[in-house]
Amino acid sequence: MSPRHLERLLQLDELIRTKIKPTTVSLAKELEVSERTIRSDIAFLRDRYHAPLEYNSKLGHHYIEPEWRLPSVPLTKGELFALTVGAKMLETYAGSPYGMLLKTAITQLSQRLPEETWVNIRQLAEEHMIFGGGAEIDLNPEIWHNIEDACSQRRSVMMTYYTASRDDICERKLDPYLLHVYRGTNLYLIGYCHKRQQFRWFRVDRIRKLEILPEYFTPDPSFNAKEYIGNVFQHEVGDKLLDVEIWFDAKTAPYIKERRWHFTQEIETHGDNSMTLKMQVRGINDLKRWVMWYGKGAKVIRPQELVELVWGEVEEMRNNYNLLLERKS
Repeated sequence: MSPRHLERLLQLDELIRTKIKPTTVSLAKELEVSERTIRSDIAFLRDRYHAPLEYNSKLGHHYIEPEWRLPSVPLTKGELFALTVGAKMLETYAGSPYGMLLKTAITQLSQRLPEETWVNIRQLAEEHMIFGGGAEIDLNPEIWHNIEDACSQRRSVMMTYYTASRDDICERKLDPYLLHVYRGTNLYLIGYCHKRQQFRWFRVDRIRKLEILPEYFTPDPSFNAKEYIGNVFQHEVGDKLLDVEIWFDAKTAPYIKERRWHFTQEIETHGDNSMTLKMQVRGINDLKRWVMWYGKGAKVIRPQELVELVWGEVEEMRNNYNLLLERKS
C-alpha cells in the first residue's frame, strides 16, 4: 500500500465517522478523487479489513459497529518514521489544530511494530531532528474546525474579526473558499467578503468568534485558487498586477538565487556579480518589508510607488534615530 493510499483510507475513515450522511459523491468531492476511487476504497475496507460498513439514505455510509477501528493498516518502518517527523513538525508550529490528532494516530499505528523498533524511531525523531517554528500563535481549534466545515459545506459565516492595522474589531459576513497555511504558523482564511464586495484574506488567529450561517453560497466559477495564490507575494493581495524590479548587491545575490520567490520571477546577473530580480506580483506592502530585510544590499528599481514606499519608511527610521541620537548628545 502506498503512503498516499494509506493517507486516503485514514481520511475516508474519519469522514465516515464525522460527516453527516456521507455519500459517495460527497466523499469523492471532499477527498478530491473520483467516485470510482471511493467505491474501490470502501470495498477495500470491507474485503481486506472486514470493516462493518453499510449504506442507507438516512445515514449515508456508516459503521454499524462504531467502535470498530483500523487495527491492521499495513505500515512500514519508514512510513511510520515519516509520520512521526510530520507530527514533530506540526508540534513545532504551535497552534496547529492537527498536532495532537496526528500524534494519537501515530501511537495507535506504532502498536503494529515491535517495541524496540518504535522506540528507535521515536528516539531518532525526538533527539536528532530539531525544527524551528518561529513565532507562536494563539489558535482556537474550534474556530478552525468550524471553518473547515463551512468551506466543505459551502456555507456562509459571520465572524467577529480583529484588524491589527486599525486596532479595531468588526463584524464580517464571508463566503469561505479555502484555508491557506503560510510558513507553518500563518494561517489564513480566504473568501468573498460581503462588506468589501471582493475576495479578502483573514488571519485565522485574529477571528474572535465565528458562526456558521444556515445559508449556502455558490462559488464564483471564475475564481481559480491556484492563480489567485500564485499572483500573491508572501500573503498580500493587491488591486493590480505590478511589474517589479529589485537590484541586489554581490553579497546578497546568492541568498536570492537559492530560492524561488515567485513563479513569474526572472533573474538577470551582472558582471560585478550583483543581480536584478524581476517579477509580476500584486500588493507592495509585503514587498516593502521583504526588501528592507536585506538593508543596503537591496534597491528597488520599479515600480515607482514601491520606491516611494521604501524611501518613506527609510526617512521615518532616519528621523527616529536622529531624535534618539540628539537626546543622547
